[in-house]
Amino acid sequence: MTERRTWSQSDSMIPSRFIRPARRFMQLEAASGLVLIGAAVVALLWANLPFGESYEKFWETRLLIELGPIDLSESLRDVVNDALMTLFFFVVGLEIKRETRL
Repeated sequence: MTERRTWSQSDSMIPSRFIRPARRFMQLEAASGLVLIGAAVVALLWANLPFGESYEKFWETRLLIELGPIDLSESLRDVVNDALMTLFFFVVGLEIKRETRL
């Protein structure tokens, strides 16, 4: 009896060229650090090139979240600074706690 393969395990172009290499990359411990460094380099270049005003406009993009009577309208910069950075440091704190356990 042959083993049934999923789409991502098939030999078609998308899984073999994109899906499987992406999965292998995400399994590396250093992958998140490489993505972070890459994003920082792109942001530095984007902000300092002649079309850098589009970078500032990007960060001032308004996000609207409506939950019933609650309306939250914040810029993308505020969402990253207030929500995502809080989450980031919470996860870092949990990692430090896990690593320092005896």
